[in-house]
Amino acid sequence: MVEFLQFTLSGVSFGMIYAAVALSLVLIWRGTRLLNYAQGGMAMITTYIAIEVIYHTGSYWVGFVIALAAGIVLGAVCQLTIIRPTMNKPPLNGVIVTIGLLVLLEGLAGIFFGGQFRSFPTAFSGTGLRIGRTPLGVSRFDIFVAAAVLVATLALAVAFRYTSAGLRMRAAAFNATIARLSGIRVARVLTVGWALAGLLGALAGVLVSPSTFLYPNSMDTIFVFGFTAAVIGGLDSPAGAVIGGLLLGLALSYAGGYLPSGASLVPVVAFGILVLVLMVRPDGLFSATQVRRV
Repeated sequence: MVEFLQFTLSGVSFGMIYAAVALSLVLIWRGTRLLNYAQGGMAMITTYIAIEVIYHTGSYWVGFVIALAAGIVLGAVCQLTIIRPTMNKPPLNGVIVTIGLLVLLEGLAGIFFGGQFRSFPTAFSGTGLRIGRTPLGVSRFDIFVAAAVLVATLALAVAFRYTSAGLRMRAAAFNATIARLSGIRVARVLTVGWALAGLLGALAGVLVSPSTFLYPNSMDTIFVFGFTAAVIGGLDSPAGAVIGGLLLGLALSYAGGYLPSGASLVPVVAFGILVLVLMVRPDGLFSATQVRRV
């Protein structure tokens, strides 16, 4: 029972990180029907910016805030300068551009920051918490990770539902042509969507790096798991992205804890879950059912 509780709490912590990446992919997909394969690279760059700021200022929170701001700026700049010219072009153009952007960002990280593995500091103690003499398998920082992603998700949900900017983003995602006819500047809305996706990616990068190491390819695996979570939940469903991230985090935590050689089988389990979901419900578990009128 203690092991089950430990694996569950650990799965929730990592699942929220996968949820942040999945949600960033959903934000872009809903507006542009484009999968941003460079999302992991963007998160990695902002995490490097954070660690440099932390080392120079000695403050984790300054680096944390700067990373989120850098994510917003990077997302907006990439959309304006690299992605926007591919709009209204064959879909493959955008895919190739995002893959090229990923290669560029990882190459620049190696040039400017080096290729060595770097440890990332934590905001709170990484020592596992206990109830009496029973270890929980999570630390204060793990609780901070889950809480930070949850707060960001709720803030986005409130903004989308109760603000005029959120209404414009939902309208542009639903039907860009009708939104333009209604006077909405769809191009500007898409830039805002990329900026928010950059923020979520930066948040995921800063939160996951203390549990791993930071290097130019460090976010590749996290991106794959985040993409898997987005597909599980449904690329059109922000809520599904969060639930998909949690389900995937729990499944991988249980697999790593209970299966023989579990750690090496985690990618196989993730791939198996992805294939199973695509076979049973290709649009995702929480995608809206589309109605066709004839």
